[in-house]
Amino acid sequence: MSPKNKEEKQIVAHSTIPAPIIEEVRHSYLTYAMSVIVARALPDVRDGLKPVHRRVLYAMNEMGLFPQARFRKSAAIVGDVLGKYHPHGDVACYEALAKLAQDFSTRYPLVLGQGNFGSIDGDSPAAMRYTEAKLSHLATELLRDIDKNTVNFVSNYDATKREPSVLPARLPMVLLNGTLGIAVGMATKIPPHNLGEVMDALVYLADNSDATTEDLLKFVEGPDFPTGGIIFNKKDIQHAYSTGRGGVLVRGEAEIVEQKSGHSQIVITSIPYQLNKAELVMRIADLVHEKRVEGIKDIRDESTTLDDTRIVIDLKTGAFPQKVLNSLYKHTDLETTFHFNMLALSGGVPETMSLKRILGEFLEHRKEVVKRRTQFDLDRARERAHILEGLKKALDHIDEVIKTIKKSSDVGDARKALIENFKLSEIQATAILEMKLQRLAALERKKIDNELKATQTLIEELADILKSVAKILAIVKTEFAEIRSKFADARRTKVVKGGVKEITTEDLIPDEETVLVLTRGGYVKRTRPEEYKRQKRGGVGVVDLDTKEEDFVTMLLAASTHADLLVFTDKGKVYQLKMYEIPEAKRATKGKSIMNFISLSEGERVTSVLPLPKASREREAFELAMVTKRGIAKKVMAEKLFDVRRSGIIAITLDKGDELLAVFPVEKNDSIVLASRGGQAIRFKESDVRAMGRSAGGVRGMKLKPGDEIVGAELVSKGTEDKFGLFVMSENGLGKKTKIKEYKVQKRGGSGIKTAKVTNKTGKLVVAKVLPLTAGEPDTDEELVAMSKQGQVIRVLSREVPTLGRQTQGVRIMKLRPGDSVASVEVL
Repeated sequence: MSPKNKEEKQIVAHSTIPAPIIEEVRHSYLTYAMSVIVARALPDVRDGLKPVHRRVLYAMNEMGLFPQARFRKSAAIVGDVLGKYHPHGDVACYEALAKLAQDFSTRYPLVLGQGNFGSIDGDSPAAMRYTEAKLSHLATELLRDIDKNTVNFVSNYDATKREPSVLPARLPMVLLNGTLGIAVGMATKIPPHNLGEVMDALVYLADNSDATTEDLLKFVEGPDFPTGGIIFNKKDIQHAYSTGRGGVLVRGEAEIVEQKSGHSQIVITSIPYQLNKAELVMRIADLVHEKRVEGIKDIRDESTTLDDTRIVIDLKTGAFPQKVLNSLYKHTDLETTFHFNMLALSGGVPETMSLKRILGEFLEHRKEVVKRRTQFDLDRARERAHILEGLKKALDHIDEVIKTIKKSSDVGDARKALIENFKLSEIQATAILEMKLQRLAALERKKIDNELKATQTLIEELADILKSVAKILAIVKTEFAEIRSKFADARRTKVVKGGVKEITTEDLIPDEETVLVLTRGGYVKRTRPEEYKRQKRGGVGVVDLDTKEEDFVTMLLAASTHADLLVFTDKGKVYQLKMYEIPEAKRATKGKSIMNFISLSEGERVTSVLPLPKASREREAFELAMVTKRGIAKKVMAEKLFDVRRSGIIAITLDKGDELLAVFPVEKNDSIVLASRGGQAIRFKESDVRAMGRSAGGVRGMKLKPGDEIVGAELVSKGTEDKFGLFVMSENGLGKKTKIKEYKVQKRGGSGIKTAKVTNKTGKLVVAKVLPLTAGEPDTDEELVAMSKQGQVIRVLSREVPTLGRQTQGVRIMKLRPGDSVASVEVL
């Protein structure tokens, strides 16, 4: 090894410091983490800026790029920032500059941009060599008085220049523009706010130091996003501002517009903050293509500017606008949650702060800035007064001063002589020597006297301010009022006091009247009422269900799509499902097996379905009456049958061979009418049947002859006997109405009285229902939909059925084909 190599090896060996790798990694990573937290990712609570933004603004201020100045190339600004203050990537620096100029990203832009600085549709800014920028008027308020020793300056990265550690900032930008930053192990997310509201809250806090966050929220309604939108639930807002953390629901504004042509549109006029508008439109188009959102015919973006956001969604004929809009809220970011994480640096330490803490920190910052500015002005005023006092003394003895100067050999001797002869300071002597001869004029001498008096008055005022905390605070409040009057604007984001419930499947289903069809074989479907063509009584009807030969329709039920359905079976069990869970189908289709929706046991058959409107759960407790085919009656509290498990529960205990026939709600003083297949009927008070437990078996409601069974069980409300009649229809299509008052109220358990003349011509009774005797308006009158075992359906008005006596057979309601018979009748 050569001597040279040995020497190099020794140098390397002596410069290497042995260290455990674990300690070295821990130390290095901690250093890196603190650098990211303190010097890159988190804002200072005082001026609300991250270091890169602060350096950009300060560099632009040093370049003289004030609002009234000419624009300069962004590349020149970025170069100045990187070369003097921010030794990082130019791309990141330019992105920070561009964001300060984007009115859709920044609530109050601090940079005025000329050129393409990007768009809300996700377009990137043009290259920095193409764009130009200068400071906005608001930005000058952040830099005002920076030359008056109002903040501390530190050395830049190479110690060749000085830069501010924080800006004097007359506005709390940490709230006004908010911030988003991800550091190591922590992150910050502060929403933007309205300037007028924040300044009002600051003034209130200045007057009331013991104010709570709740007090301040009387002024600050909530976030105010540059893109508008709607915020929900003030409780969530209060929690977020009190703790510094929390989620607030945000929606874009959308309006359903009815066109003159009858078609509907959904017009979106604002979107949530930080949402890419173009991606939102694409997302909606994808949902339509995937058929996850139905009813949309066309979508287009008609937006012109940020203040004129307009996304128009054309809907298909027959679409339900609210259903489509709910689907958009559910499946897109048109509804999103903004998560607060109000983390900022206070004294170089990251802390999660409440609204009061942030405003309080800024208030203290402004008081310190005003104090230091006042001290700076006082020092300058005293320095000026000292010089003016020397000039005045010289003018009072001007002849002696001139003689002294003329006798001196040079400037140094003259200065020394003036100091000794006239008791002047070196500064005063220098000022006298530099004084122009024009100052000897009488008017100029008067100006010096006036300036000295004004300066002495100013010194007294500034000294008084520094002695009084109240006066400093008064100046701070005055400046807040000035800022508010210059820059306050209207709120863009609406705040709704109440919350918005989570969008469920039910919200995506239109609330409309629908018809449920159930067959004896257990097939079920939903159909729109208009599928059935209205006819005169005696017509043939239309085919409704494509049933198998051995199957036939047993039930037709009208209810809202949002109704809860209590499904009762012949085994005395009850199941629960929503009407909209049953798929909608056309009139002639078969439907799906009920087994797809409830867990029926082998041989179990649905015999009754009770629709409960949405308000049922909110009503006071009410009772349900149950009637079996063998005439057994029972009452049970309805609440005992709510929220049924999927496998069902026992609703009534049945005797062997008996089946549950009907279930309906009853109220005090109502009466119950039962009608049998053999043409007998009984009416008794509901109070004759006492309320029982859910699994009880019930009591005798009507005594039946051998082979007879109940075909109808109906409720008659108190005081309505004169207005209603009992409608019955037989197997062969004959029917009639009989006045309820012809059925006297008797005790339960009797054999009843005749309700219809049953013959071979009529066949046995199939149904018995209570209907109004007088018809309503043509569009609101009750309609009867009768369905035969072979699937024939007829729909007739109730008023077309005549009111006849109990002993009559009735008139032809439905003309049946040979071998067919009526299976069921439902009232719409």
